[in-house]
Amino acid sequence: MEAMCADVVDGLDPEQAAAVLAPRGPVCVLAGAGTGKTRTITRRIAHLVSAGHVSASQVLAVTFTARAAGEMRSRLRALGIGGDGTQVQARTFHAAALRQLRYFWPQVVGDTPWQLLDRKFAAVSQAAHRCGFPTDTDTVRDLLSEIEWSKGTLVAPEDYPAAAARAHRTPPADPERVARVYQTYEQLKTRSGDGMYLDFDDLLLHTAAALEDNLAVAEEFRDRYRCFVVDEYQDVTPLQQRVLDAWLGARDDLTVVGDANQTIYSFTGATPKHLLDFSRRFPDATVVRLERDYRSTPEVVDLANRVIGAARGRIAGTRLELIGQRPSGPEPTFAEFDDEPAEAQAVAKAVAKLMGKGVPAAEIAVLYRINAQSEAYEQAFTQAGIPYQVRGGEGFFNRAEVRQAVNALRQVGTRDDLPEDAGRGAGLRSLVRATLVPLGLTDTEPVGAQARERWASLVALVQLTEELLEHEPDLDLQGLLRDLAARAEARQPPTVQGVTLASLHAAKGLEWDAVFLVGLTDGTLPITHVTGDKDTPPDEAGIEEERRLLYVGVTRARVHLQLSWALSRTAGGRRSRRRSRFLHGLIPDSSPASKIAEPSSPRKKRPQCRVCGKPLMGTTSTMLGRCEGCPSDLDENLLVALKEWRRERSKEMKVPAYVVFSDNTLVAIAEQQPRDDRALVAIPGIGAKKLEQYGADVLALVRGERTVDTLDL
Repeated sequence: MEAMCADVVDGLDPEQAAAVLAPRGPVCVLAGAGTGKTRTITRRIAHLVSAGHVSASQVLAVTFTARAAGEMRSRLRALGIGGDGTQVQARTFHAAALRQLRYFWPQVVGDTPWQLLDRKFAAVSQAAHRCGFPTDTDTVRDLLSEIEWSKGTLVAPEDYPAAAARAHRTPPADPERVARVYQTYEQLKTRSGDGMYLDFDDLLLHTAAALEDNLAVAEEFRDRYRCFVVDEYQDVTPLQQRVLDAWLGARDDLTVVGDANQTIYSFTGATPKHLLDFSRRFPDATVVRLERDYRSTPEVVDLANRVIGAARGRIAGTRLELIGQRPSGPEPTFAEFDDEPAEAQAVAKAVAKLMGKGVPAAEIAVLYRINAQSEAYEQAFTQAGIPYQVRGGEGFFNRAEVRQAVNALRQVGTRDDLPEDAGRGAGLRSLVRATLVPLGLTDTEPVGAQARERWASLVALVQLTEELLEHEPDLDLQGLLRDLAARAEARQPPTVQGVTLASLHAAKGLEWDAVFLVGLTDGTLPITHVTGDKDTPPDEAGIEEERRLLYVGVTRARVHLQLSWALSRTAGGRRSRRRSRFLHGLIPDSSPASKIAEPSSPRKKRPQCRVCGKPLMGTTSTMLGRCEGCPSDLDENLLVALKEWRRERSKEMKVPAYVVFSDNTLVAIAEQQPRDDRALVAIPGIGAKKLEQYGADVLALVRGERTVDTLDL
């Protein structure tokens, strides 16, 4: 037995080994990017099996993609688990539920037949038509997204309007009308002449109900599966958590792995709440933090830590301070360009340079916020002869809305009643815009995710036209169509592996030697619909999720990393954009990009150590207001009083202590001893809300005016 344990932890670091060897029961592994979480959880499963705690067939491991489940199975086989013919079940939530439901359906429902509705578009389209909605692709997809979000968050049709308002959703139409489409969709599925249709969310709902409502089914299932492992636990929806609870019953043999600071799918209903509350639900749980990053160089890791170090809110309280384990590498670079074409051409040139130094094209990625941004890079790479592949989306000219737009322009070109100047020069610009308006081109960004994607593609097509007109002022419609056709033909997806072009969402779970994060401007990252305007307040939770997207992007890079932005969409256009707010304080003074002032606000100076005067690096130093190696003037008695006050306040509010203030914040207060509101809010982590909640108490303690016993807690 001891030999088995030694083998299963061979080559692991102390934290990974602690997770692997944790006693059977609730275990929470907080695993930062690149910290070897898959290796750790597969070794834990191997340990539980080899130590005789469970047999391989009694383990059910769930993750979020078939690729991740397949990798888990492969690693377990390599560890010798399942060699006796019994295998660990490693599946996605939906695949596991489908398998279980097929087995238990006759016991629970009887002879009523059912079929899997794996293509929901047609059913939602029919429901939309019955409710008086247009049935164009974008509208139906937006309605489908709202239905999936509702089911994933356990929201019934009649509760959708109130739930959407609470969640700050931006539905594609009046919420009451969306709710009617949702209700009609559910009715259509259950009134089929061929029996019932179940969509993927129904698989989870019916599986949970079967275990919750049928004791015999629950006992049979729980006798079969004794141990559960959930990967990417920050991404579970309330519906998936309900299924997990039904699987567990009253047991606690559960290992979860996740990182709340990589939560980027809340628009689907995913929530890190269950990960954040794990220790509250299981007070005896073993919690292990994996912070040694084996993926990225220390330089990339440092930037990632600083990106997420600026995060706010409850999720930020769980952030992991990654520690780079690889040899040192080049510093991440920052670059500003006049316009998007210039940015794309510069990236193509940098990619060619890396390839010339031996970095394979397949180990290079260009990551952006929205799919429409790929167009400039497809063009630049085509011109440079660099092979590429678009991941998680079609190439620009293969997108349905772009093909539709080009076809509409061709139809306009066949008309013989156009004025002579309508299809040439400035008239061509107006003609293209007029042709694309019925397809979704508007002056302002629309609501609805699909409508925004379509709109962005149409805007990119207009900008491409304007760019061509800059070089050929007399360009006519037929010339434009010939150019578009040539570009479409030249940009067919390559048959060989090339540079990856992908959205930040599609890049989750992947990594490359070199990463270019592009288009980092306010309005793109963070995206416009979360930043607010004069009539709409900012969506603070949405902005924080956008920050986490940047963090995910940074942590995809192993060695080379460039972050860039352009001040104008088109060549020669007005340079009115400003670089992303998330870059403030990240750009080194030595970078040329740091010398460029923000169009609408001055660049913030990096905070300096109050002891030695040097610029502060890292989250902890910034919080304390001094370098970690500089002398501390900590008031120990004040720190004790602050911690006692925090304990009483968190107990009263029924929240973890770190929700009130982190340890570092209390240390900073005890060192800096702020005497007024202005000095208190100057400490990172103390904003207007915390000043209002706790400011009077903290300042009274600092001034010695009151003790914890005399405060009104």
